[in-house]
Amino acid sequence: MSPLPEKPLILIDGSSYLFRAYHALPPLETTRGQATGAIKGVINMVRSLIKEYPDSPIAVVFDAKGKTFRNDIYKDYKAHRPPMPDDLRSQIEPIHEIIKAMGLPLIVVPGVEADDVIGTLARQATELKRDTLISTGDKDLAQLVNEHITLLNTMNKEVLDIEGVKTKFGLTPEQIIDYLGLMGDKSDNIPGVPSVGPKTAVKWLAEYGTAEVLIEHADDIKGKVGEKLREHIEQLRMSCELATIKLDVELDVGPNELVHSPVDKEALLSWFLTLEFRTWVKELEAEGVKAEALQVEGEPASVEGADSIDESNESEAFPQPENIEYQTILNSDQFESLLSEIKKTDRLAIALETDGAQFMLAQIVGLSLSVKPGQASYIPLGHVYEGSPEQLNIDDVLKALQPVLEDESIFKAGHDLKYMSHVLANVGIKLAGRRFDTMLQSYVLNSVAHKHTLAKLTSTYLQEDKHLLEELLGKGRNKLTYAEVEIEKASAYSAQNADFTFRLQQGLAVKLKQTGELADIYQYKEIALLPSLYTMEQQGIRVDVFSLAQQSEELGLRLDELEQEAYTLAGEEFNLASPAQLQKIFYEKLNYPVIKKTKGGQPSTAEPILQELALDYPLPKLLLEYRTLSKLKSTYTDKLPQDVNPQTGRIHSTFQQAVAATGRLSSTDPNLQNIPIRTEEGRRIRKAFIAEEGKILMAADYSQVELRIMAHLSGDEGLRTAFQEGLDVHRATAAEIFDVSLDQVNNDQRRSAKAINFGLIYGMSAFGLAKQLGIGRHEAQEYVERYFHRYPGVRDYMEDTRQVANEQGYVETLFGRRLYLPDIHASNGMLRKAAERTAINAPMQGTAADIIKRAMIDIQHWLDIAGLDARLLLQVHDELVFEVRESDLALLSEGVEFRMASAAALDVPLIVDIGSGANWDEAH
Repeated sequence: MSPLPEKPLILIDGSSYLFRAYHALPPLETTRGQATGAIKGVINMVRSLIKEYPDSPIAVVFDAKGKTFRNDIYKDYKAHRPPMPDDLRSQIEPIHEIIKAMGLPLIVVPGVEADDVIGTLARQATELKRDTLISTGDKDLAQLVNEHITLLNTMNKEVLDIEGVKTKFGLTPEQIIDYLGLMGDKSDNIPGVPSVGPKTAVKWLAEYGTAEVLIEHADDIKGKVGEKLREHIEQLRMSCELATIKLDVELDVGPNELVHSPVDKEALLSWFLTLEFRTWVKELEAEGVKAEALQVEGEPASVEGADSIDESNESEAFPQPENIEYQTILNSDQFESLLSEIKKTDRLAIALETDGAQFMLAQIVGLSLSVKPGQASYIPLGHVYEGSPEQLNIDDVLKALQPVLEDESIFKAGHDLKYMSHVLANVGIKLAGRRFDTMLQSYVLNSVAHKHTLAKLTSTYLQEDKHLLEELLGKGRNKLTYAEVEIEKASAYSAQNADFTFRLQQGLAVKLKQTGELADIYQYKEIALLPSLYTMEQQGIRVDVFSLAQQSEELGLRLDELEQEAYTLAGEEFNLASPAQLQKIFYEKLNYPVIKKTKGGQPSTAEPILQELALDYPLPKLLLEYRTLSKLKSTYTDKLPQDVNPQTGRIHSTFQQAVAATGRLSSTDPNLQNIPIRTEEGRRIRKAFIAEEGKILMAADYSQVELRIMAHLSGDEGLRTAFQEGLDVHRATAAEIFDVSLDQVNNDQRRSAKAINFGLIYGMSAFGLAKQLGIGRHEAQEYVERYFHRYPGVRDYMEDTRQVANEQGYVETLFGRRLYLPDIHASNGMLRKAAERTAINAPMQGTAADIIKRAMIDIQHWLDIAGLDARLLLQVHDELVFEVRESDLALLSEGVEFRMASAAALDVPLIVDIGSGANWDEAH
């Protein structure tokens, strides 16, 4: 391969890189929700070319909006392309404006594509004997390559000159058009010749040279592919024409006029501030450039008004230190110096590194501390590998740090402080002081914007790359424990964690204060909830492993029976878990009707399909039972005994605060929130959750809390009256929509009313209601219309909520928690409708989450001082589970009911159902 030219004309295929950057790079966005991933990717590429070719003229070419001359040739050209995603479209204008501010010519020509403009300029440059370097990832441009034109893929550094094209495609550049014409292009909807792929195209062109010569010898091509060729000769000619890059576009400039303008550094800085590209902001500010952020025109409407933060203070909110000073503490002098510095501070960021075990068993390998932006110290305490240096004694270090970590006057910042509290508790340290948890700060600011990992927060708010744990530990058989990581690498990783946490907590705290009631949600709900969750996780819950083992054995026997019954019904043995084999049995052997196909075009065997088939056929019904029991066995009866902590004999689940979009808690390792309660097998699993000797379990469950919240939020008098008078709300609703008295409501009417009550708050349509109730769509629609006629306040609330969601891009709970709706303005109708349904339900789910969190905080505080022998063990949806000495049951029941019922002042009463028993099922 020949060397690249020294000072070529550089033509950048902007459209190619726009889409590649969008799909290949992480989906970055600003704190206001403006997508920036593609912008950063494209501009990074342009900057790298400027740096590599400082003396070369550079122009950037983009496709224009609208159709091109190729649509006149073939009306279906690019017809199957989906519309550009909204979050990509919003990035085009900023890219164009930044390129102009960089002083580069930006070329957009209507009626043709970027390829045609690039081809024309490259041809003109060749005629002037000038070398051209085309920066692109588009294979179509390989047809332009000659002794003066070379392609460079900036993303993977691939270079295509004449020899490069031959090596990559097995063809000359002159044959690329016919190659593309033969194969066609699905993305552009160029039809090509059916059944012809790359191998066939290369083979034919190697033998015949061109498509026209191939056409002349079409009768010589044997087999079905020959028939296809002969049937589609005109289509082949048209496809070649579509694939041909136009080389005579009328342009206002030629190669010699593509000169750089002066860089508008103020405009660049304004854009970089607006888009929160902080590294580039620092570069320009270091040169003395000053500017203010812009309001991006065309910024997604879904974020309008979503954040009241003064972004001009963003740089101050998130400190950007001039120097980074990380150190590794390996001797007592260094440690004493660090300890002296820490004792002078009132704010400390902590990063704990452990052996990765479950929080009750985790061992500290090292820790990092930071007391100011850009500075952090890593103290290795348990690294063991060949050649590892001597480290400070872990007991001595922790004993010296204990007074600081337990000092109430020192603010503690960390990412997932609950986990840190557990790990420190394992060594006898009780983390104290006001807490700043960056994970929870991010979650409260916007629960759905992105994952709330430290790495994601670092890239989003600090615009810096963080070392990743996976990079340190590796994968597969050679994966290391943290103790086996070299101290130098571990130090760089952990010190970053502490430093970035320190910087993030300061900026996120500012943002919370400037955004509605979110600072209160964070401080008085999420942070205040930590002691309750910590106690629940520490306490855990006992399980009867022998009962689970017995049930697992019984389930195994029943599964074996079901397998044999399935073989009999199918007339052969097959794998009940194999969709491919089920398809063959169902649709080829037993000739079941095909209700729905998969994306790949195969008849579906998904659960909804089995449920429909089960109405008429025995095998699908049997398979549904098999799948249900198999999941119970693998997920619960087999797995739960393995989750028992060997030291405590209890299961210690983790309750996640920063996962569910609505503010609800989720349970992991293991998940205790999805154990079924409507089947006998599910209830048997709950029976295996037992109280310790001398105690019983008590369950307290909110009754119909989301419907009660709907009554409050909507203000509907009929719904409020039903709850205020203590009526059976489903029976009352049935009486309203069926126009009968309460005592005349039958069970079927009550069942329909219940489906409507719950279905509507989850956005169920008349079609969905019809399916659930097994009635006609017209009849279901009549039910819905009667419901809204009787409860007009509910309809008004739904319409008002949709309007609010569309106007501001989010809805709020009763307490001010914001629930953002990124798809509320999506061009895809299904996504938009789903977002509208979420907008209606989210305030109810979110308010229910806020209410039970308030109750948990109050109950935990009461338990801490009441002197009862009682502990909160679990939170499952709207239910709290306690373990209590039987003599204290009455006091616990009274105190819990009072605090749960008074957790929110609604216009309707909050009702709490309480039960108790030796196991969870009895208590429910």
